[in-house]
Amino acid sequence: MNTPNYPQMIILAQLFEVWSCVSSLITKKLFMKKIIEIMGGIVLSLLSATVQAQQTTWDAKKNPTVDLIASKYTKLIPPKPALTTEDIFPVIGKYESAANTDAASVIITPDPENKGLVWVEGLPQGKIKAMLRKFPATYKIPAQQTENNIKVAEGTLIFDKDANTLRISIGIPYNALEPATAFTIPLEEVVVITSKNSKTKTIAPPKPWMYSGTKVEKAMVIN
Repeated sequence: MNTPNYPQMIILAQLFEVWSCVSSLITKKLFMKKIIEIMGGIVLSLLSATVQAQQTTWDAKKNPTVDLIASKYTKLIPPKPALTTEDIFPVIGKYESAANTDAASVIITPDPENKGLVWVEGLPQGKIKAMLRKFPATYKIPAQQTENNIKVAEGTLIFDKDANTLRISIGIPYNALEPATAFTIPLEEVVVITSKNSKTKTIAPPKPWMYSGTKVEKAMVIN
């Protein structure tokens, strides 16, 4: 009967143990390599998606859903037109009158510094100013002296936007409560003066100067 060779068995056992360790290490390294490759792929994908998101800008104008919604509201709500001088101060413009031959063409322009002040040109009295008292187009003409040294009595200027007509009254004081009464010609009040020699003299008050014209030229657009 052969006796076992213990040194050889020990060596074989040691070799088997070493091989098991080596195999285990190789398996772990391969597994870790696979894990690293998978994690690396995930990280690269996330980085790529982030960069692409940063480079891509969402544009509402190129979005079909936004275009569809906007088109519906555009049809319902038309764009608001630009405001004109006439919209804000409708008295501004050019007027013509067939009744007033002494003022056939009248032009009203805004004062460059005071929005509540306008200048009226084309009247026989000369260039006069008028002050806005009631919006949108009721003005008081203050007593003033023109550039030609002509004294102008107090009066009223009213533009009727619906009728497209301008009325001016000079010689009747402005009535803050009822400005339109300036265009009602009052009855002449006769003033009787008795002198020392018992002579009487009748003096009639001056008649107000009236104007009526139609607007023929619209204002320009305000930027």
